[in-house]
Amino acid sequence: MSKVVKVIEVLAQSEKSWEDAAASAVKAASKSVDNIKSIYIVDMSAEVKNNKIVNYRINAKISFVIGKKK
Repeated sequence: MSKVVKVIEVLAQSEKSWEDAAASAVKAASKSVDNIKSIYIVDMSAEVKNNKIVNYRINAKISFVIGKKK
């Protein structure tokens, strides 16, 4: 049986780290989609205030299998 995979692009941010931003992206996406298989970080950036990073930001692609739920 062949699988169909859909990819969505998401933006996320965290005050802690890029890894935390990625985890937040997956957590948020999992509220509306099932069968998440991977996250691909396209771009990373950070917001700086007073010479300190205050937000870590990612642009990511999340892929998930679509089809019937079991």
